[in-house]
Amino acid sequence: MTATAAPLLRDPDFRRLWTAGLITYLVRWLEVLVIGVFTYERTGSAFAVAGMLMLRMLPLGLLGVAFGALAARIPGRTGVLGMLGVQSVASLALLAAAWTDRLEVWHVAAASVIGGAVWAADNPIRRAMVGELAGAARMGRAMALDVGASNACKLAGPAAGGLLLAHGGMTGVLVPVLMLYAVAIAAVLRIRPRPRAHAAAPLGVLATLVDGFALLRGRPGLAGALWVTVLFNLFGWPVLSMVPVIGRDRLGLGPDGVGLLAGADGFGTLIGAVGLAMLSRAVPQGRTYVIGIVVFFLSVGAFAACTDVRGAAAALFVSGLGQAAFAVMQATLVFGAAPPERRTQAMGLLTMAIGTAPIGYLALGALAERAGAPVAAALSCASGLLLLAATRRVWRDCWQHR
Repeated sequence: MTATAAPLLRDPDFRRLWTAGLITYLVRWLEVLVIGVFTYERTGSAFAVAGMLMLRMLPLGLLGVAFGALAARIPGRTGVLGMLGVQSVASLALLAAAWTDRLEVWHVAAASVIGGAVWAADNPIRRAMVGELAGAARMGRAMALDVGASNACKLAGPAAGGLLLAHGGMTGVLVPVLMLYAVAIAAVLRIRPRPRAHAAAPLGVLATLVDGFALLRGRPGLAGALWVTVLFNLFGWPVLSMVPVIGRDRLGLGPDGVGLLAGADGFGTLIGAVGLAMLSRAVPQGRTYVIGIVVFFLSVGAFAACTDVRGAAAALFVSGLGQAAFAVMQATLVFGAAPPERRTQAMGLLTMAIGTAPIGYLALGALAERAGAPVAAALSCASGLLLLAATRRVWRDCWQHR
C-alpha cells in the first residue's frame, strides 16, 4: 500500500465501492476468457470468438450517452446496485441452462449483450461515483486504484476462468460468479446514500448528446483524449480477442494454459497501475496517455509474431504496462477536463468512444477468417500506429496536458 493510496482506501464508502468494482472486473475478465473458449470449442470459428466480444462492447456506443443522461437523474449507489442486479439475473439464467445441459452459444451471446449494457453504465455511473468520492484532486490516484483492481482481475480472472472451466465446466464457473455478485451487492448496500455533487439540470438523451459535443468544441484536450480512445478501441483492444485463438492454434495450449497466457497483460497492467498510483502527481498525464497506447500497439504486434509461449507472454506483459498508462489517464483526463456539472456527460461520451470497438472486432474477425489471427492482429496494430501518427493535430492538446 502506498502512502498516497492509503487515505482513499481508509474511507469506508470508497473502499466498499472499490470492492464492488474489483468483483465486477474479476467476473468480467473471467467471462471474457470462458466465453471465448466455450465459443471456439463449439464453433471452431475465430470470427465467432471476436463476435462475442463485439456483442459485449456493442452497447457501449449505443447506450453510453443514455446512461450519462440517466446518471444525472439517479444516485450513484442506486445505479451501481441496478448494474449488479442485472448481471446477477443474467448469470443465474446461464447457470440454469448449464445445469440442465441446455447451454448453447446463443445463450452466452445474449449474456454478452447484457454484460455490455452494464459495462456501458460503468463510466457514467460507477466511475463517476468513484470520482465524486475521491474528489478531483485525488482522481488520478483513484483511477490508478480502479485500474489496478481491473488488471489484478485481468490477471486472476482468465486464469481462474480457465481452471474452473477445465475442471467444472460452465456450471463450475457460474456458481462462484453468483457468490461474488452477492458479496458486491452487500458492499454497495452499506454505502451511505448521497445525491450527485455538482449535478446540472437533467437532460434527455438527445439533448445530452448535443450538449456533450458542444462541450468538446471548446475543450480540445478533452476531444483529443476521446480520439485516442477511439483509436485504441478500433485497432488495439479487439486484438486481445485473438489470444484464445493464437494460444490454442499456434501455441498449442489448453483452456488452463490459455487462461494463464491471457493473464500476462493483466499482470503487466497491475504493475503499471501500482507504479502510477505511487507517481501520480509527478507523471505528465497527457504524454503518459499517448505513450501508453504506442507501447500497447508495438507489444501486441510483437505478440502476434511470436511462435513460443514465453515470448508471447513477455510481449503481453509489456502490452499491459502500456495499457496501464493508457487506462489510468483515460478517465483521469476526461473527468478532469470537464466542468463539474458536466462530468457525467463527459464520462458518457467516453463510454461512447469506447463503444466504437465493435467495428474493430468485426473487421478483425473478418480479416482473421481470411488471413489467420496472427496476421490480422499485426495489421490491426500497424494501422493504429499509422493513424495515431497521422492525426497528431487532433490529440496535440491532450499530449500537453499535465
